[in-house]
Amino acid sequence: MKLYIIGAGPGDPDLITVKGLQHLQEADVVLYADSLVNEELIATAKPSAEILKTAGMHLDEMVDVMADRIQQGKKVVRVHTGDPAVYGAIMEQIVLLKKKGIEVEIIPGVSSVFAAAAAAQAELTIPDLTQTVILTRAEGRTPVPEFEKLADLAKHHCTIALFLSATLTKKLVKELTGAGWSMDTPVAVVYKASWPDQKIVRTTLERLDEDMRVNGIRKQAMILAGWALDENIHEQDYRSKLYDKTFTHGFRRGVESK
Repeated sequence: MKLYIIGAGPGDPDLITVKGLQHLQEADVVLYADSLVNEELIATAKPSAEILKTAGMHLDEMVDVMADRIQQGKKVVRVHTGDPAVYGAIMEQIVLLKKKGIEVEIIPGVSSVFAAAAAAQAELTIPDLTQTVILTRAEGRTPVPEFEKLADLAKHHCTIALFLSATLTKKLVKELTGAGWSMDTPVAVVYKASWPDQKIVRTTLERLDEDMRVNGIRKQAMILAGWALDENIHEQDYRSKLYDKTFTHGFRRGVESK
């Protein structure tokens, strides 16, 4: 009596974990978010598997289907885009499943934030520049908690990764600049990270809304903002302690610089 929730990764079917792929290929029933998960990945399920698209299902309908198949003794997997822990809406599924006596095992996946950083060849935590990454979204039709307003989070002046915000660029620019961010702050927008039609737009807060409009990006985009996204960051002398020859740690004794 168990459901397997699998993180499919950001799009590239090769970016699922080995464990996630194993469970997918063993499944008798596969439910997946067909608007976001790559069909090539779902095609790796065994030929006899029942494949169910969930984009058109509401929560109770989806849970009832999963519970029915599990109670029939079938192995059921639910495939989520990215990593289920971030904007995955899994908790509401787990609550209803547990009421039916069904346990859940979650298999993590590669989040779109890290696929986007990889596409932009960015390290989001640059020593002496920023050591914090905030994962959030701009406030739209769905509110955010009182103490998580973007304008307040932005006061930390660290790297910010914005999910679900591609249609709210004017609002996010206003809130970031209101928190003291300069208009020339670097921004990398990655549309459909790791998919064949991936697009990377490098811009600044000042040009963000216009550049996204010109490129026709209004969904499935990760917005990474902050000075860690500077295209010329490699020309600056930021160095970690980890590989500094003078720094001693548990695996290496530092040597004096001459």
